[in-house]
Amino acid sequence: MRDEIKFVAATGALGFGVHASGLQEAMTHKPHFIGADAGTTDAGPYSLGGGEPAFPREMVKHDLELILRAGRQAGIPVIVGSAGTAGGDSHVDWTLEIAREVASEHGLTLRTAVIYCEQDKNYLKGLLHENRIAPLSPAPHVDEGVIDRSSRIVGMMGVEPLQRALEAGADFVLAGRCSDSALYAALPILSGLPEGLAWHAGKVSECGTMATETMGKGVLFSTIRADHAVIRAFGEDLRCTPQSVAAHSLYENTDPYLHKESSGTLDLSRSTFEAVDDVSVRIKGSTLIPSDTYTVKLEGAELVGYQSVIVGGIRDPFIIRRLDAWLAGVRQRIEAAVDQVFGSKLPKDRYHLNFHIYGRDAVMGSLEPNSGTIANEVGLVVEATAPTQEMATKIAILCRQPLLHHPVEEWKGAITTFACLHNPAHIERGPVYRFTFNHVALPHNREEMFRTKFVDIGGSKSA
Repeated sequence: MRDEIKFVAATGALGFGVHASGLQEAMTHKPHFIGADAGTTDAGPYSLGGGEPAFPREMVKHDLELILRAGRQAGIPVIVGSAGTAGGDSHVDWTLEIAREVASEHGLTLRTAVIYCEQDKNYLKGLLHENRIAPLSPAPHVDEGVIDRSSRIVGMMGVEPLQRALEAGADFVLAGRCSDSALYAALPILSGLPEGLAWHAGKVSECGTMATETMGKGVLFSTIRADHAVIRAFGEDLRCTPQSVAAHSLYENTDPYLHKESSGTLDLSRSTFEAVDDVSVRIKGSTLIPSDTYTVKLEGAELVGYQSVIVGGIRDPFIIRRLDAWLAGVRQRIEAAVDQVFGSKLPKDRYHLNFHIYGRDAVMGSLEPNSGTIANEVGLVVEATAPTQEMATKIAILCRQPLLHHPVEEWKGAITTFACLHNPAHIERGPVYRFTFNHVALPHNREEMFRTKFVDIGGSKSA
């Protein structure tokens, strides 16, 4: 067992921006590895379903340049997880190609472990038949049809595939969808340090400087020892406090004390947070409750259809006072027009027409506590979703006239009710997706759902 493991959390999201001077300062404290999370479901299902990253290629390359060069200069591994936002195979390959460019341009030689986590659909159907796919709460229905319709399905890895890559001597570990905390827990646990402290430090570190008192430009630096972990930030005017670190320990948790991972549950019920100095916090007492059953979180996305939208605003007080009834009348006119244009080719259950009212309840919907408040003006976003882009656009075009001129009782004669923000009024959004899983898989062993290949980029290490 090592006495300690030190690491840098370079950024909360690869492509958001690595702070060069903060990273440089942190590297003087001799970390054992650099980590960076690169993905999230916060960006919605499009990245997973459409295979598109949520960050520009230029920014991902900027961040990779900084951390790969720093890692090679120090002779320590770099670990990136949830590559390309969603962590599918195409996202991993996209990030790998950027890393190849960086290695070539800067004369780096990197023994790279590439870990894929996109799931074979026949394999998942086999797990389904064996009752090895279990729902979380809430969870949509899953059957073979859902598996087939999903554009891609990924499994969220824990520490084990990362540990095998590190044991094999990888300079750069590039992983598909991965537990954010596992990126930072893998090496400390492999080194024999306490699992609870390793997972907790990873949990705090994975969002970078969001764990500081005031989020700013910099990096997070953690040290894990046999009985405690220390978290601190490097960056101008950044500091970790017991409150900021404890608060981030609760971040994205459904339970204030228990945080579920593949191999167990992180238990924070006895954790303590103590200021070491003005910028550092010591964590003690965190433990991991081992799980009797190993689980892998599944994430999938399927194509819903194609969408066109209209964005505009309403300021007429008579309409705003009876907005729901007015919109019901608008909807009736639109649906009648759609039926006239498409007939049996597009029945009502094959398309969706949604109104989002900004200034009243667009964010909270039915949960809005101030639903009785009448605004002076509202913004209206109209979504038309259909099996093809052409259909969606035609529906959106059919929306414009009813929105512009549907009357209310207080007005006589022709009126204009709705101000369109753009010209032409409609905007084609393209394909739209929805998540298909909130489930876990129960694999036969801890690593069968993940595939690792080793490649030398920037040249051959043996050479």
